[in-house]
Amino acid sequence: MTKVGLLFSGQGAQVPGMGKDFYEKIPVFAETIDQASEICGFDLTECFGSSEMLKQTKYVQPALCAFSYGVFKALKNAAPDLNVVGGIGLSLGEYPALIASSMLDFETGMKLVSKRAEFMQEDCDRHQSSMAAILKPDVELVERICAEISTDEKPVSIANYNSPKQVVIGGDDEAVKKASEKLSEEGRMRVVELNINGAFHTPLFRTSSQRLGEVLKAVSFKDPEFVIESNTDKIPFTKENAAEILQRQVMSPTHFAACVEKMIKDCEIETFVEIGPGETLSKFVRQIDRNVGRASVETLEKMQKFSL
Repeated sequence: MTKVGLLFSGQGAQVPGMGKDFYEKIPVFAETIDQASEICGFDLTECFGSSEMLKQTKYVQPALCAFSYGVFKALKNAAPDLNVVGGIGLSLGEYPALIASSMLDFETGMKLVSKRAEFMQEDCDRHQSSMAAILKPDVELVERICAEISTDEKPVSIANYNSPKQVVIGGDDEAVKKASEKLSEEGRMRVVELNINGAFHTPLFRTSSQRLGEVLKAVSFKDPEFVIESNTDKIPFTKENAAEILQRQVMSPTHFAACVEKMIKDCEIETFVEIGPGETLSKFVRQIDRNVGRASVETLEKMQKFSL
């Protein structure tokens, strides 16, 4: 059987109207969303349709987590023999990945995501921050220029190592602007400012990390049913290391490209299936390894056509 790796999208993948087709026609998806709405204390179906709510971290993180897990459950119903051997979640996507692998139960996972979103929203509101994608980067030069510009008060650093063709820098507004200008002028690299709520995976989220750590102390993790690779440390999550990694994750860079390479090698992944909205992660996979298969199932139409 084809060995499958699942990809769970992070914040930024959301689009207004996502999940409408699943909610109307797939009972297990609708049940998941309704349960999540009760846990989180707001109507996720309203959030799915609201571009304003989807711009706010406190709403979009629970919405994306529930959406992704709901799609996962729908996929398992549609393809019960799917041979899932591993999974990678980009940033927030690690939470539905951990739930899907049974390391976390759904209610605990959604409560954790809600707290994470609350803490990160407050850090977003506290700092003037931004992020920018660097296309076809000279990674060593990007790291050096960020290090030259960054200070404790106004940090800038690589936040996401997405693929050989893209990294993302983030931090204080002024520092990101200086780094972007220098990378464009000196490095001749294309820089694209991102429309985001905050500079995630940078030291500006230290307070979120500390507060989340306190919440995680009360959480018990289980052994995974399939391997989930950590973006932060590039190692598999275990019930022993999960809490500590998730605490650091919000203020540490993500290493999606390295995780994909490692999972292809260690788990012998033949095809990656993207669970969340859009096909961004599938495109990153193509940039990382053109030989591995790719599929996405974020709409009902795509899921109905899905086959390996």
